[in-house]
Amino acid sequence: VQLEESGGGLAQAGGSLRLSCTASEPTDAMAWFRQAPGRDGEFVAAIGRGNDQRSYAESVKGRFVISKDNAESTVYLQMNRLKSEDTAVYVCFAKRIGPASQRPGDYDSFGEGTQVTVSS
Repeated sequence: VQLEESGGGLAQAGGSLRLSCTASEPTDAMAWFRQAPGRDGEFVAAIGRGNDQRSYAESVKGRFVISKDNAESTVYLQMNRLKSEDTAVYVCFAKRIGPASQRPGDYDSFGEGTQVTVSS
């Protein structure tokens, strides 16, 4: 599965950004992970085929919303009330078959990533 991410950029603290990731074929589950310089990779959010099958990292719960358009094989990450600590490269992951997971190793494919920078 080929993944194409978009929507990263620069935002001020308290602002919003929306990330998109489109898969080249249908997927059951998609997720976002992120990695900041000098830090380990971190799970952000995941969603299964049904939009009610979502999970979030505690650090983004209540601020970020993940949604999925199955017809377009696209996942979105709406990021609100951004903080400087949200600065990272955000990477989209996808799984053709199976439920969403918070572990990157459970996915089949991942994208190149998109940079999100939040200025304080």
